[in-house]
Amino acid sequence: MRLKFKNLLSLKSLIVLGFVVAVIPLFLDVMYAAYAMRDTATLGRTINFQVFEQTKTIRQVLQKASDIERKARLFVLLSDPALRQPYEQQSYENARASFKQGLSELLKLHVDNKIALLVNELSEKENLIYQQIMGAAGENNPELPIDEAFQGLREASNTLSREFESHVDHEFNELRQQSESLEQGLLIKGAVLLLISVIFIVILLVVLSRSMRQLDVSIRRLGSGNLAEPILVTGPSDLRYLGNRLEWLRTHLMELEVSKQQFMHNVAREIEMPLESIREDAQRLADAAEHESDRARQEIALTLCANSEKLKTVSEELVRYSQINSMPEMKLKNTVNMKDLLESVIGEFQPLLQAKAIVLKKLVRPVEISGVHEQLRGIIEQLISNAVKYSPMDGEIRIMLRDAGMQMELEIEDEGPGIGPDERSHVFEPFYRGKAAQSSDHADGPGLGLAMVKEYVANHQGRVDIIDSREDECGARVRVQIPLTGEA
Repeated sequence: MRLKFKNLLSLKSLIVLGFVVAVIPLFLDVMYAAYAMRDTATLGRTINFQVFEQTKTIRQVLQKASDIERKARLFVLLSDPALRQPYEQQSYENARASFKQGLSELLKLHVDNKIALLVNELSEKENLIYQQIMGAAGENNPELPIDEAFQGLREASNTLSREFESHVDHEFNELRQQSESLEQGLLIKGAVLLLISVIFIVILLVVLSRSMRQLDVSIRRLGSGNLAEPILVTGPSDLRYLGNRLEWLRTHLMELEVSKQQFMHNVAREIEMPLESIREDAQRLADAAEHESDRARQEIALTLCANSEKLKTVSEELVRYSQINSMPEMKLKNTVNMKDLLESVIGEFQPLLQAKAIVLKKLVRPVEISGVHEQLRGIIEQLISNAVKYSPMDGEIRIMLRDAGMQMELEIEDEGPGIGPDERSHVFEPFYRGKAAQSSDHADGPGLGLAMVKEYVANHQGRVDIIDSREDECGARVRVQIPLTGEA
């Protein structure tokens, strides 16, 4: 089950999953906001409708309370039955009935308890006035003691009005607080959902970056010739597939490397004994020719000895070249001070420089890189050796060492015959000899120097190029670029 899940976890599925995880929280937040806004709008409409109806009814009740007071006072003024008309009492009774109906309608609107108590109090005040008026009318008493009752009715009406205003303010404050609470809840939920999305995306980026970093390290190791460590890439299935293909390439390169080394060892072993026999026979022939004073035969024997020595040198260099990436000490990288190393190598070449009266100009800055000391020394020795070899008498060699951003740059330029543009892509091939090397003056050497330089530079994830000479110059100009920090 776990293996099946890993197979489904491809780069495409992770991208789709990341999109879904980024969109779903936004969708949920929008839906929650829509439902919450709908509920708030419904509540707002309900409160507005209730407040409107209650306000309208209370205004009618208060208006009818004023009407009752006016009609009651009129009824009291016409206290003499001879002056009182029958419709006066009927009008008063109708006003009371309308007032009672208004109070009943107000109570039906589900007002809070305090307002309901004030409504009952107002109704009791009105009943007291009615009882006093009707009792006084039955006794034909012209002095009706109802002024205090009228005052109580007005005070009850004012109290009800103030309490209702306070109730309306309270309702709208609650609605505003609920809206603010909803807004705060939306912000909190949105922040939480956004945080969840960010955490998932960060996890996704960590998984992808780890896989990409593993691929980058694996490719760098292959490029530097480090084939000993197996390649393992974790993460999405398609990136793991690339890792498996790189592992196949690593094993294939190891097989090729083993075959190459075996071939070179076999060649060196096969020619070693015959070559030694030829050298010994040539030496005996030279000694015999010297005793016989046969100069022609002696010269042929000495030439044969020299050529056999060259073949021995080629054989040794061939074995050395085949073991560049297999020697254990070549894998250990340390911090190397390139300025000190360059000065040390230049010091060793001083006799050769003085023999040809070569002027050495330097622009050297302190640079430290992580690398293999012996290989870096081999790069400098080979490039300076070539510059000295191809420089004319009283010539000039220019050396520049500096750090350029995140990499070291080493340039060595001479005033020799130079390297043509058509040869620049071939000079780093094993046993390739350019036009200058094919001349009689520069025919020595096995032709593996620049090839070994290229291998050494590749082991440090760098590059070496033949670049154009400076203005008014025609010699060879070699540039080596190596990152300041390399992979082990």
